[in-house]
Order: sequence, then structure tokens, then C-alpha cells
Amino acid sequence: MLTTVKKLSSIYMRLVLPSPSSSTILSFGSSISGFTPPRGTQFLRLNFRFRTMASHVVGYPRMGPKRELKFALESFWDGKSNSEDLEKVAADLRSSIWKQMADAGIKYIPSNTFSYYDQVLDTTAMLGAVPQRYGWNGGEIGFDVYFPMARGNASVPAMEMTKWFDTNYHYIVPELGPDVKFSYASHKAVSEYKEAKSLGIDTVPVLVGPVSFLLLSKAAKGVEKSFPLLSLIEKILPVYKEVIAELMAAGASWIQFDEPTLVKDLDSHQLQAFSHAYSELESSLSGLNVLIETYFADVPAEAFKTVTSLKCVTALGFDLVRGSKNLDLIKSGFPSEKYLFAGVVDGRNIWANDLASSVSTLQALENLVGKDKLVVSTSCSLLHTAVDLVNETKLDEEIKSWLAFAAQKLVEVNALAKALAGQKDEAFFSANAAARTSRKSSPRVTNGAVQKAAAALKGSDHRRATTVSARLEAQQKKLSLPALPTTTIGSFPQTLELRKVRREYKANKISEEDYVKYITEEISKVVKLQEDLDIDVLVHGEPERNDMVEYFGEQLSGFAFTANGWVQSYGSRCVKPPIIYGDVSRPKPMTVYWSSRAQSMSKRPMKGMLTGPVTILNWSFVRDDQPRFETCYQIALAIKGEVEDLEKAGINVIQIDEAALREGLPLRKSEEAFYLNWAVHSFRITNCGVQDTTQIHTHMCYSNFNDIIHSIIDMDADVITIENSRSDEKLLSVFREGVKYGAGIGPGVYDIHSPRIPSTEEIADRISKMLAVLDTNILWVNPDCGLKTRKYTEVKPALSNMVAAAKLLRDQLASTK
Repeated sequence: MLTTVKKLSSIYMRLVLPSPSSSTILSFGSSISGFTPPRGTQFLRLNFRFRTMASHVVGYPRMGPKRELKFALESFWDGKSNSEDLEKVAADLRSSIWKQMADAGIKYIPSNTFSYYDQVLDTTAMLGAVPQRYGWNGGEIGFDVYFPMARGNASVPAMEMTKWFDTNYHYIVPELGPDVKFSYASHKAVSEYKEAKSLGIDTVPVLVGPVSFLLLSKAAKGVEKSFPLLSLIEKILPVYKEVIAELMAAGASWIQFDEPTLVKDLDSHQLQAFSHAYSELESSLSGLNVLIETYFADVPAEAFKTVTSLKCVTALGFDLVRGSKNLDLIKSGFPSEKYLFAGVVDGRNIWANDLASSVSTLQALENLVGKDKLVVSTSCSLLHTAVDLVNETKLDEEIKSWLAFAAQKLVEVNALAKALAGQKDEAFFSANAAARTSRKSSPRVTNGAVQKAAAALKGSDHRRATTVSARLEAQQKKLSLPALPTTTIGSFPQTLELRKVRREYKANKISEEDYVKYITEEISKVVKLQEDLDIDVLVHGEPERNDMVEYFGEQLSGFAFTANGWVQSYGSRCVKPPIIYGDVSRPKPMTVYWSSRAQSMSKRPMKGMLTGPVTILNWSFVRDDQPRFETCYQIALAIKGEVEDLEKAGINVIQIDEAALREGLPLRKSEEAFYLNWAVHSFRITNCGVQDTTQIHTHMCYSNFNDIIHSIIDMDADVITIENSRSDEKLLSVFREGVKYGAGIGPGVYDIHSPRIPSTEEIADRISKMLAVLDTNILWVNPDCGLKTRKYTEVKPALSNMVAAAKLLRDQLASTK
């Protein structure tokens, strides 16, 4: 006879999960808390067996859905809050992220992907690789050392910052050399693993892999540039071993090494470094499941052979969105003993996944690697996408149905995993299919006239008719600029009051008349300040602009905008990329009114300020239903119309920023020429129709330009201003090596991303170094980048010192003559 128990405080459940994808056994038996069965009672034991499929996320955004970390950081930096306040905000964010992933059904939840500034800087701190100038004397690295490394301070400059592969994220470049004494100096990875565990969440600690760390580093100042950074592998591995040992002692069963440099063109020596490093770590990793993650592109065949041969590695993660050839490599031979973490959900864009297509891909992979060896994952960290679509209450509902932000991508990953396990959510898949059909057929996506105009561009290379030297001569006659002319890059500080006025105008809380009056007064102040400082070519300061891409996108067709679609660019700096969903055109002039108003306030040349087509493209979430170059040509035509309208309005100097041109360069050499051809062509389209007397400037920032200098020359701009100071002036090495540059050029003389104010003597020394390799008649003097993020208390003295340095050098040149 069976006894039925109606109320049980708990049921004994035995879970067996031997692999990432396995059968789960649920055994319901007689071990029931607080219940003693009567003598003779019989229990029915039922064993249910059903298949589960594991899911994984490479990483997650850190800033928070409403940029909570940004505001906490800036409050701390301004002295308005203390370290405990900052740490509390950070802990709350980490907790909510881990719980969100757990609630979404993610099996392999990453930890140590949170950062107060940058994950590579975190690794530098972990290894104790602190440059001497920061005065660190050992011990656990705290904010007092960490933030000066990232931002600099009044007495020391920051470390170099550059682009993270081909994204708009920036990392802090480690400065290494033979004398660096590595030591375990930041226990962050272990602390965060324990923190998650205390919440009942077992995570996969993530470390930047040792080989990628070295390959992403640079030789420190004073160290030969040819110094072999990989020779330091023996010095850093002991620290990695200490970290691994602590993680194992804390209970970690998995560890993830991010080795994204595997997608680059590596030589045999570099590939051997991977084999050597993980062979050396093998005994330390014994007992741990080891995942090596790659992302942003496909892994070259030789690198694939290397990484799949690593004995201590349990699992390999590949980007199957941007790494189109990875599937072929896996088909050609994937080791039977390893797990495949298949990155089918795009971590770089905001479009909803094609679930049916992804299931098809995953099923094919199941047949190749085995049902129990496949884990559904994201293509890369979700750091590069917006946080949560639920916060977009004003976004057009049809467009919103086409999108998936980070939070929605968690759901997609889990839905795909469940579908593979035979638990397909039919309603979710049907809604996804309907949204994709809606997007394909929507009339708002296609504009026949725009497509026809863009197609017609392919018949010409759109070069200006005369040489740059002839144009510069004509421009000098018109502008009458002194030697070493001074200018700024465009934006001036955006105060809290200014931001408030823009918000209120957008919310219809103030009238257009009041808004125009305020912006006009703000421009007038900026113009007067520049005249008082005696700057030669002025800017209007861009007080009307929220962002250099969003401002233009709001006035172009084919763009949509979010309220909270923020993405981290560096540190606390976030951008809100527009969404390009359809064909692009310019309904009316975008900047002519404010540029004309500004020019009327001064007799000095006033730059018209535009963002170039390649930068608008690379700093947007771009439609994925046509080639990127076609979208770029459409944007170029829109900017061309604006350039010509500015010229007609009497603006004689027009800057077309291409800050992100280098950023879009493919990670593989074989693909670079095609990209550079259409990117440079797009820039030339924008200004091919102006007169010789109209001076075209462009600006580029924070990247390594040396390898594309010939493409920069091919852009045929009259003047280029370019980041230089924070990268130890390595740009100048190109000219020392004999590259001839005949156009105007302004390598930045000071770093605007640091609060530090450089002295006149320091700037003069930089200019002197430039004059050693550049002709006097082409050199301009300017900051590295725009001044939007700085305060006027920093900007005024820095610009004053910059102008003073330029005048000092002019006097020296005059006396020499």
C-alpha cells in the first residue's frame, strides 16, 4: 500500500551533471526533512531523465543599465564620495549581473569581467607591472595607484590608451621591459569569484591570457622598441600559477583565459609562445576545466592547429558571427576530447538573433563534435552592446521588435540551448521569425533613390582636381595664418548646466527661442575665450551637440536612437551609438546655422565641424542586411551635401572627423586593402567638390596609425590632426623613417583624457621633436582630441600653455632665420 504525503518541507534530489551537456537524473526518494515515515510505508522511486544543453556568456557590460558605475566613478574622482561608496555601487552591480545571468538560465557565468576601468589594466595590476613613475612600493594595488595609471594626475601622465582590436572600446597598454619585477599584486579575480560564491552562484573566473597580455603590451619608455615582449613569459607565468592556485582553493572548477590575439596574423614564434605557456601551466591547471576564448574574427588555420593541440585545455570558444571561417576549421577536424563553446549570438551588434539559422548551425556542430560536447555562447563579451532593451520605452515598437540588447541576448542564448535539448519555446521562436520578416519587408528600410545614387559612386575615385601643395598655397593666401598655427579639435567642455538645457529643450520644457539664446551665448563665450587665448583657427565648441555621431544621426534618415543604449568606450566614458536600420539620406542642412552664427562672431577662421562617414558607420550599430561599405557610401553622400552647404555659407575651413577610420581595420592583413579602399574613398567623396581655397581638415584619435599612414595620405585632406602625445609620440617615428607627408599635420601636443595640465616648456619640447621630422610650413599645434570631457579650469591653462609654446617656437624659428 502506498502512503501519499501531501505536505513535504523538501524533497531529496540527486543531480548528476558530469559534463556541460548531459542527462540530468532526478531521484525522488524517502529522505524528507522533518518527516519520519510510519513503519511499513512504501515509497515509489521515480527516475526522470531529460537532456540539458549548457549555455555560456563571454562577458557582460559593467556600467549598469543606467550608467551607475560611470556616475559613481566620476563622483569618486571629483572627491564627492569615498572609496567605500564606489565599492558599494560596484558590488551591487556585480551581484545584479550574476543573478540576472543565473535567472536567465546561463550555466557558465563569468566573473572578473567587471572592471573599474579596463580588464587589461586589471591584469597589469594583478601582475604588479606598475611603471615606476606611479610610486608603487609593493602590496595590494589600490585606487591610489590604479586610477593614476589609467588617467594620470597632476604630476604624472597616464599610460597609453588605444583601441581594443576593431572595437570602439579602449584598453590601457601595459608598459614592459626586462627590468619589470612581476608580483601578485591584485587579488581581484579571486575576490570576485568568492563574492559570487557567497551569493550562491558558482562562476567561471576570467583572466586575460598570458600570451595575449604580452602581445597587447609595448616596450616601456627607455626600452628598445625591438625588445621581445614574449621573452617575459617565464616571468609572468609564476603569478598566473599563484592566481590559479588561489582560485582552485576557493572552489573554482572552471577558468576562462581570453586569448583574442589568436585571431590575428601570428608568426610561428608567437604561436609557439601559446604552446609553451600552456604547457608550463599544465600542472597548475590539473583538476580545472580550462576554456580558451577567441573572438572578433576567425582563427587562422595554423593558430587553430596550435590551440586545439593544447593538452591542458578542456574547451575552446570561437566567434561564429564575425569568424565566418571558423565553421570550416571545426568541420576540418575538432578534437573529440574537447568541448566547443559556439559563439552564435552576436556580442557586437543589437539585432535580434536569427534563431532558426542559429539552431541549424548548432545542430550541424552537434553532428561534428557530439551532443555532449557543445555549449551555446555569445560571439564575444556583451560589453560591446547596450545593456537592456526594457529601458527603451520611447523607441519605435516595430524597430524595437528587431533588436536584442545584452539582457535579451542572455535569453536568446538560453533559448537556443533549450531548443537543442528538445525544449524549444515555440512562442519565442515564432515571435523572432515574425520580427525578422517584418524587418525584411518594412518600407522604412529601403529608399530606391539613395541606393541608385550610392551605386553610381563606383565609377570614380572622387579626388580633388589639384594637388595638396597647390591647395595649401591658395588657402594660405586666403587665411593668412602664422607659422605653427594653433587650433583645437572641436568640442569645448560640456558643463552640467549646458547638458541640462539640452535635456530640457528635448523634453519641451523650454522654448526654442530660449534654447537658441542659451546656445548662442555659449558659443559666444567659447569664441571670446579662444580669441583671448590668441588661437588662430577657431571652433564654435559644439554646445548644441550631445555626441559627435548621435547629433548627425538624429538629422539623417535611416537612423533610430535609444534613451539608455549606452556602451563603454573607456573608463567612465560611455557612448550611445545610433542604430542604422535603413537607407541613409540628409533631409536638410544639419550644421550650417550654428557654424554661420559662430563665424559672424569673429574675423578669424571658424571651422565647420562634421563627423565623417566612416566614423559614423564604425560608431553606430550598423544594419547587417547589406555590406557595410554600401551603408558608408550612403552616409558619405549625405555629408558631401553638408560640406558644400557650409562652403556656400562662407565657411572656409571644414573639419570632417574620421576618428574611427583605423578602428575599422580588419584584424587580418589579407582583408585590410579592401576596407581601406572603400573607407578612404568614402572620405574623399565628402569633399571632392569644394574649391581649392576651402581647407579640409580631418582628425583621428587613439590608435596605431603607423601601419596605415599611406592610406591616410591617400585621403587627400589638406590638414590632419592626430593623437600623438599619449602614445609616446610613436606617430613621429613614421616620418623619421622617411615617409614624406606634404599636407598640413597637427600631432597632438597634450593628452586631453587626463586632468593633468602640461607646462609651456613640456609642450614646446614636443613641438621641437615634431620640427625635427616635419617641415615648419605644414606643422599645426593642437591638443590630442576634443575638450568635451574636461573642465574649464583644466582647459584654459592647458590651451594658454599650448599657445605660449607655439609662440616661443615661432620666435626661435624667426631668430634662426
